[in-house]
Amino acid sequence: MNSVPLLKIENLEVSYGPIRAIKGIDLQVFDKQVVAILGANGAGKTTLLRTISGLIKGQSGSITFMDKDITKMDAEKITKAGISQSPEGRQIFYDLNVTENLMTGAYTLSDKKEIQKNLEFVYQLFPILQEREKQVAGTLSGGEQQMLAIGRALMNSPKVLLLDEPSLGLAPLIVKSILEVTREIAKTGVSVVIVEQNAKQTLKVADYAYVLELGKVSEEGQASELLQSTTLIEAYLGK
Repeated sequence: MNSVPLLKIENLEVSYGPIRAIKGIDLQVFDKQVVAILGANGAGKTTLLRTISGLIKGQSGSITFMDKDITKMDAEKITKAGISQSPEGRQIFYDLNVTENLMTGAYTLSDKKEIQKNLEFVYQLFPILQEREKQVAGTLSGGEQQMLAIGRALMNSPKVLLLDEPSLGLAPLIVKSILEVTREIAKTGVSVVIVEQNAKQTLKVADYAYVLELGKVSEEGQASELLQSTTLIEAYLGK
C-alpha cells in the first residue's frame, strides 16, 4: 500500500450553530482501501461524509485529497476532482429509467469513451441493472435502487467513493452482496469510505475502521481486529 494517504483529514471541527457535530477528527484513506466509519445514530458519521464532499463546511482543520487542500472547495469541484458520494436514502430520480439515472452521474465527464467504459463497469458490478436498463427507477426494488445509487456515483470516474448507510432498509442477504461489491470496487483502484450502523457486516469487508462517538474517534484499527473486539461491538454498535 502506498504510504501517502489519498485522503487525509486533520483536526476537523464541524458545527451546526452552537452544536459541535465533529470534534477534532483525524482520518486517513489509502489507495484501494475500504474504510468503515461506524457508530450509533448522532455520532457524526453523515456530517463527516457531507463535509468531505463539500456539502458542509468545517469550522477548522483540513481535508487534503491527492495532495490538494479541498477544505474550502465547492462540492461540484470536489466531485470533479474525484470524490463521489452515494447519499443516505439513495436519492435516485424515480421518474427516469436506470440508464438515464446512471448518466446523471457522468455530468462532469465529456469523454464519451470514458462514460461508456464506466457504464460497462457498473453493469459488470450489478448485472441486474443492465437487465433493467429501460425500467423506471421508482419501480425497482430497494436493493436495486441502492445498486443504482452506487452505480451513479461510480459514473464520475471517482478515486474515492463515499457510501452513506448503503444497507438502510434492505434485507440481510442484499446487504451482504452490496457490501461485498465494495471489495470489487476497491480492487479496481477506487477507495471506498462506508458510513454504516451495520457494524459486523461492514467490518467483514473493510480494511480499516474508525468508530465515532459523539463527534470524536473513540476507536480505530484494522477492521479484522475490531471485529474480534466484543466489548466494542456491544458497547457502541449493538450486539
